[in-house]
This record gives sequence, C-alpha cells and structure tokens, in this order.
Amino acid sequence: MRGSRPTRLPAPFLKRVWLDEEKVADPSLYPFCLPFLARGFELGFDRAITIIVGENGTGKSTLLEGIAALAGYDEAGGGKGYRPVDHSIAIEAMGGALGPALRASWLPKITNGWFFRAESFFSVARYLDEAAIGSGPPPDFLSHSHGEGFLRFFEERCVRQGFFIFDEPESALSPARQMTFLKLLQRIERAGHTQVIMATHSPMLMAFPGARLLGLSKYGLEPIALEDTAHFRIMREFCADPAGFVELAIED
Repeated sequence: MRGSRPTRLPAPFLKRVWLDEEKVADPSLYPFCLPFLARGFELGFDRAITIIVGENGTGKSTLLEGIAALAGYDEAGGGKGYRPVDHSIAIEAMGGALGPALRASWLPKITNGWFFRAESFFSVARYLDEAAIGSGPPPDFLSHSHGEGFLRFFEERCVRQGFFIFDEPESALSPARQMTFLKLLQRIERAGHTQVIMATHSPMLMAFPGARLLGLSKYGLEPIALEDTAHFRIMREFCADPAGFVELAIED
C-alpha cells in the first residue's frame, strides 16, 4: 500500500529500469530478441516527462507494456487492479512477458496512475461507464467523440499524483487537440507530482519543452534532438512543398 500514499517528493518517481538477464530463459524468443534488449538494457529517468520515439517494430509499445506491468498495471491498458471488459481481445502478451524480467528503482514507489492505449480506450470507457451504474451518474465517456473522450479522461486523472504511461495518444487526437494535450502536459509538469512516459509519432508532442526525448532504434535508446528524428524531417519536407513531396512519395 506504500505506493498508494501521496509523497512530497517531486517526479520522477521511477528512477531506473533494467533487464534482469537471469530472468530471461531464452534470449532468442520475443520480446527478448528485440535489438534494444540484446546487449543488456538499462534506462534512467531524470525528468518528469520522458518521450520515446522510433519506427514501428522497434519495440516502443512492448517496452511501455513491460513498464506498465512492472508498475502493477494491465499491459492492455488501465490502472492498478483494473482489467479491460474484453481482456482477451485488448491484451497483447509482449509486454507481459517482458515485465517479470524487468527490475526497477523507485523513490518512492508510486503505483497510482494509468496506462493509456488508444486501441483499448473504448474498452476502458465502457468499463468505467458500467462500473458507475448504481453508484451515481456514470462518467459517460462514450457520448463524446473519440478525441473529446480521450482528453476528458486524461484531464480527470492526470491532475492527481501518479505514474502515467501513454502509448501514441495522438492516435485519437487531431492537431488542434494535440495542442490541448500539450497544455495538459504543461500542467502536469508544473504541478511536479506526476511522472509521464510516452511513446509518440507526433512531432508536435515530441517538441514539448523540458521533456527528455529518446530515440529507440536497433542500437538501443539514445537521447535525440527533435530536428534529428525521421518524423520531424519528413514533416519538414512535406510542409516545404506538399504537392512535390506527395508526388515523389507516390512515385517511389
């Protein structure tokens, strides 16, 4: 229950996470065969907000699922003790296999929070609406558009002290709503009592000032500047000449 108590210490609470190779029975099996895990894995956190970028298939979601499992969250999305309504469909076992092999250093251990996944949001929203039946008006997240429901969901939970993981939140957010989400991240950072780890493909979210930006590739996790990410370079080329960019892209 120690992780449920508030603390006056500032975020980040999760200081370090690493792979305990003694817990890996077969390094050739997924997810342990991922390149960033092949040479030993260790990741430190020195900011309240850490943003991870990389191409699909590099293992971003698997890493986030593993950290979520380490914190006691369901790797399909949710908080401590929460299970999605349709767990058999929502869950992906990749991070679940990684979680037990991870070790962590917390100061202090904070397990209040949530693991947000775009693909399981409707399962989460339906669960919360149904769970409130008989105990007052339900939150009714499903009556909103996908993006509106996401933002309302974030705003209600992220004002509390906690440990939050976001896996590609931009999947449900228009560019305008991504700006609203950035304002939420700013409130989180200024409050000083919440830690966020986020994976994203959005250059707009990557540009959040003060966050630690890490690039995940076959060589591992390394600090990276926004301008050096493939996402930013592609978007810059598109904005410079949209018609020419698309013409070249579809001819290749």
